[in-house]
Amino acid sequence: MAEHDHSAIKEDMIVVGADGVHIGTVDHLDGERIKLTKADSGDGKHHYLPAGLVAAVEGDTVRLSANAANAVDLFEEAE
Repeated sequence: MAEHDHSAIKEDMIVVGADGVHIGTVDHLDGERIKLTKADSGDGKHHYLPAGLVAAVEGDTVRLSANAANAVDLFEEAE
Protein backbone atom coordinates (compact mmCIF):
# COMPACT_ATOMS: atom_id res chain seq x y z
CA MET A 1 0.00 0.00 0.00
CA ALA A 2 1.42 3.38 -0.96
CA GLU A 3 2.32 5.88 1.72
CA HIS A 4 0.08 8.92 1.64
CA ASP A 5 1.27 12.47 2.04
CA HIS A 6 -0.57 13.54 5.17
CA SER A 7 0.34 17.19 4.57
CA ALA A 8 -2.77 17.35 2.36
CA ILE A 9 -4.94 16.96 5.49
CA LYS A 10 -6.04 20.38 6.70
CA GLU A 11 -8.18 21.89 9.44
CA ASP A 12 -11.97 21.76 8.90
CA MET A 13 -11.83 18.92 6.32
CA ILE A 14 -14.63 16.39 6.61
CA VAL A 15 -13.66 12.82 7.56
CA VAL A 16 -15.77 10.02 6.06
CA GLY A 17 -15.50 6.26 6.19
CA ALA A 18 -14.99 4.02 3.19
CA ASP A 19 -18.78 3.67 3.21
CA GLY A 20 -19.21 7.45 2.85
CA VAL A 21 -20.59 7.90 6.37
CA HIS A 22 -19.54 11.14 8.13
CA ILE A 23 -17.17 10.49 11.05
CA GLY A 24 -16.00 13.95 12.03
CA THR A 25 -14.16 17.14 11.16
CA VAL A 26 -10.40 17.59 11.25
CA ASP A 27 -9.15 19.82 14.08
CA HIS A 28 -5.52 19.31 13.05
CA LEU A 29 -2.90 16.71 12.25
CA ASP A 30 -1.01 15.65 15.39
CA GLY A 31 2.00 13.66 14.24
CA GLU A 32 0.64 10.39 12.84
CA ARG A 33 -2.83 11.01 14.24
CA ILE A 34 -5.74 13.09 13.02
CA LYS A 35 -7.32 15.09 15.82
CA LEU A 36 -11.06 15.54 15.30
CA THR A 37 -13.05 18.52 16.60
CA LYS A 38 -14.93 18.17 19.88
CA ALA A 39 -18.10 19.45 18.20
CA ASP A 40 -18.47 16.18 16.25
CA SER A 41 -17.47 13.78 19.01
CA GLY A 42 -20.81 13.47 20.80
CA ASP A 43 -19.07 13.10 24.18
CA GLY A 44 -17.30 16.46 24.44
CA LYS A 45 -13.84 14.94 24.04
CA HIS A 46 -11.31 15.20 21.28
CA HIS A 47 -10.87 11.94 19.40
CA TYR A 48 -7.88 10.90 17.37
CA LEU A 49 -7.67 8.60 14.37
CA PRO A 50 -4.46 6.95 13.19
CA ALA A 51 -3.37 8.75 10.00
CA GLY A 52 -2.59 5.32 8.55
CA LEU A 53 -6.34 4.83 8.08
CA VAL A 54 -6.46 7.54 5.41
CA ALA A 55 -7.16 6.04 1.98
CA ALA A 56 -7.43 9.32 0.05
CA VAL A 57 -7.81 13.07 0.36
CA GLU A 58 -10.37 14.29 -2.18
CA GLY A 59 -10.98 18.02 -2.20
CA ASP A 60 -12.14 18.91 1.33
CA THR A 61 -12.84 15.29 2.28
CA VAL A 62 -10.59 12.79 3.99
CA ARG A 63 -11.70 9.27 3.06
CA LEU A 64 -10.65 6.41 5.32
CA SER A 65 -9.87 2.83 4.34
CA ALA A 66 -12.20 1.59 7.13
CA ASN A 67 -15.96 2.02 7.17
CA ALA A 68 -17.39 4.44 9.72
CA ALA A 69 -18.35 1.87 12.38
CA ASN A 70 -14.87 0.33 12.31
CA ALA A 71 -13.16 3.73 12.36
CA VAL A 72 -15.11 4.77 15.47
CA ASP A 73 -13.87 1.59 17.19
CA LEU A 74 -10.32 2.78 16.44
CA PHE A 75 -10.74 6.22 18.03
CA GLU A 76 -7.99 7.09 20.46
CA GLU A 77 -8.42 9.66 23.20
CA ALA A 78 -5.83 12.22 24.19
CA GLU A 79 -3.26 10.99 26.68
